[in-house]
Amino acid sequence: MISYLFMLLGGLIAGLFGSLLGLGGGVLIIPLLTLVFGVPMKEAIGTSLICVIATSSGAASLYVKKHLADIRLAMTLELATTIGAIVGGLVAGIIKPEVLAILFSLLLFYIALSMIRKRTEESGGNSSAQGDYQITNLPFGMGASFFAGNVSGLLGVGGGVIKVPVMYLRMGVPLRIATATSNFMIGVTATAGAFVYYARGEVDFIVSGVTMIGVFLGALVGSRILHLIKLEYLKKAFIIVLLYLSVEMLFKGLHLRLPF
Repeated sequence: MISYLFMLLGGLIAGLFGSLLGLGGGVLIIPLLTLVFGVPMKEAIGTSLICVIATSSGAASLYVKKHLADIRLAMTLELATTIGAIVGGLVAGIIKPEVLAILFSLLLFYIALSMIRKRTEESGGNSSAQGDYQITNLPFGMGASFFAGNVSGLLGVGGGVIKVPVMYLRMGVPLRIATATSNFMIGVTATAGAFVYYARGEVDFIVSGVTMIGVFLGALVGSRILHLIKLEYLKKAFIIVLLYLSVEMLFKGLHLRLPF
């Protein structure tokens, strides 16, 4: 019982960080479940995907209401992303948990590196309407979305870390709309991947339910206090946490133990 309460608290923290920094809670949920609570890697991934579904559902409705999400583009890219998520989920069933841990370690390192290099950018104007920009490189976007789906199904994250830069840098979509559109898509992507894990019996409903509630509450709190926090300090702390967890997951995959 106590462990479930800590899972709830951990999910709340993961949802809070994810909401404040625009990252899916799975970035912290999977290390939390595997390293702290000893949940098997594949069950942790299944839990993470379910949490992504919950948080995306809440965020998507808000973005659609504010006319920030490009629904037409989302539905187009989601065809490739969903197929990619199913393929990624199927491949994850073949790969050893140790390999998944190493791959997730590399993903954490990539996210931390991206956050270090990322500068504060404006969305290129105040455009919130969908007709104020021209979409380019759609075939490239479809390919990148398929890869993002692979990452989502394989490692239990939303895939937004790939889709948002692609839409913004290569497809001419304003950053704010790219972020909202990605949030609209990741719930569908996670659903496809979660179904594969459920079909293999790799979803623990109690663990998933408790963690999901924590993540949802954390994301809700994060959206309310966003304007009160200096994100630059939060970002630096989060980078340190990601780098540590990256090393921890790498050592776990290699069956090594950190000296500290």
